[in-house]
Parts: sequence; structure tokens; C-alpha cells
Amino acid sequence: MNSHQQAPPDLSTLVNLFDLEPLAAARMTTMAYEYVASGAADEFTVRWNRQAFDAIRLNPRVLVDVSQLDTRLSLFGQELPYPILIAPTAFHKIMHPDGELATARGAGAASATYVISSFTTTPLDDIARVASGPLWFQLYMSNDRAYTRDLIQHAEAQGCRALCVTVDTPVLGARNRQQRVGFALPDGITTPLMPNAMAPSTSLTWHDVAWLKSVANVPILLKGILNPDDAELAVQAGVAGIIVSNHSGRNLDTVPATIDALPRITERVAGRIPILLDGGIRRGTDVLKAIALGASAVLVGKPICFGLAYGGAAGVTKVLDILRDELELAMALTGRATLADIDESVIWRSNR
Repeated sequence: MNSHQQAPPDLSTLVNLFDLEPLAAARMTTMAYEYVASGAADEFTVRWNRQAFDAIRLNPRVLVDVSQLDTRLSLFGQELPYPILIAPTAFHKIMHPDGELATARGAGAASATYVISSFTTTPLDDIARVASGPLWFQLYMSNDRAYTRDLIQHAEAQGCRALCVTVDTPVLGARNRQQRVGFALPDGITTPLMPNAMAPSTSLTWHDVAWLKSVANVPILLKGILNPDDAELAVQAGVAGIIVSNHSGRNLDTVPATIDALPRITERVAGRIPILLDGGIRRGTDVLKAIALGASAVLVGKPICFGLAYGGAAGVTKVLDILRDELELAMALTGRATLADIDESVIWRSNR
């Protein structure tokens, strides 16, 4: 590292999440930065995730009493103080020496739920030991059912309260930027839950979801739903919830932005199970828009990674605090005192 990278991070200079990426990039290896920042192929979907949020206009109401804002919600039997969770992202030790331990500490300080990736670089029991906030676990299923069952039971034994099963990755996407830098984990960094043989499975089907339900004792969410027909099948399969996700544009390029896909999913699901969303969340207004269009909560990935890289646990907390504060500002300025008050009428429709 050069001298300016060794200076302690000044989190007070962070005004918003867009400020964060260049500061984090200066502290990251090229390989780590490319891993976090990149998407698949030409990265249209990465850009659309942001552009779609930016294109949605808000329709505020005035003269509403917003002196007492309430961002609390209940989700799968868990009380959350606000509707923002940490999305599962891999390889945290390439971003900061403390890796997932720092992420867990930062999440706890911000009272946020942390969804641990199957590709954690820190053992689950070590994460659970330092976590003061709720933990969920993200699962990549393998063809080895015994291994998958053991992994689920291990996550449950460490206190993980929900299982987010990634269903959009039978193979990895064309991650050209990672290919160009020859992405590989540095010496000494491993993924204890995912030995090298545990590649994504190309043969998983809805029958495997039924098997998952038979072995898991916590709510199951399917992560990676973009098609309303799949949302309907998820409801019929009896899962607890779905996460509308395009894998942050990292798998199949030119699929729609998640916020564009959300209304179709919301219409099909029709309130039968909770819907969460990730992909492109950078502002409190984004959270408001997602809730208005049918999401119960959102998950944030890349900004958490950049917060971790820049400021460790405190950087993670700062990202969540900024988003939470911005959400409250957006609620106050649109005249919505509670999450229940945020509905589609907060979205500006030009034909009305």
C-alpha cells in the first residue's frame, strides 16, 4: 500500500453512497475492486439497475404529520427496525483483513440483518460469535444432498434465522472484467463452506425446493426471481418469500433492472408471500420506491462491500446509517409516516 492508503479512513466525509466507491477503490487491490464493481458481459443490466431507479419520479403529499416516523416491520417472525438488509456477497477478506467478522460487527451496530454468503471466507461459528444482530444464510445448493443438508443444519445451529437459496446461477455469467484481471483468491484466503468441488449445479429443479423444505427448519426464500411465472411456482412450492434479483447484473446481461421487474412479480404474488428486492439500491428514495412497488424490504450488496473495504466494521455501519437516514428523509418529504403508508400512490404517473 502507498502512504495515502494507509491513512485511517475518515467516515465523516461520507455524505452518500456514491462518495464511497472511489474512496474504497483506493484501498482495494485491483482484483478485489474488479470483483465487487463488475458485472457480466457488457454490463447493461448493471447500469439499468441504477437508471431504472433514477427514472422513477415521486409524487409527494404535503401537510401530513411526519413528526413520528416508523420504519419498523415484521418479516418471517422477525422484528426489523427498518427494511434494509445486508445482501449475501462473497470473499469479504479480499476487501478487508477482518472479512465477515467486520461485516457482522458493522451490521450489529446498525441493527441490520446480515445474510451470510455460502462463499464466506470466515467460518460460520466465528461470525456467529461476534454477531449482535440477526443472521440469515445464503445457500448454493449442490448435487450432494448430504452435504447440502449438513450445511443447512450447521447454519441453523449457528442461529441463522432464514435461508436464502440462490436459484439464478446454474452456471456463472460471462464475467469479463474478472477474467481480464485473472480473478483468484489470494494465498491464505479460503472458503471453508465451499470446497473447490462445490460448483453451481446445473440440474436443480423445483423438485429440489420440495426437498429443501423437508430438511430446513427456518423460512426459505428463493433469491433470483425475475419472471412472474417463477414467482407463481415459488408460491405454489410453499416457500416463505422471494427475492427479486438479477444477481446485481453479474450473471445474465440484458435482463431487466429488478425495480422494473418488481411490479409484475407483485401483481402475480398478490400479497401471498413477502417479496424482497436487491440490485442498484444506493439511495433512501430507492428503498421508498421499492416498497411502493411491492417489496417488503431491500438488500444492499456492493455498497456494503465498499464500506467494508474503506472502513471495516464502521464502514459497514456507515453505509446502513446513511441509507436509513435517507429513507426517513424520503418518507417525511413524501408525507408517509409509516411503511404501511408507502404505496403505489407515491409514484408519479404521467398519465394521471
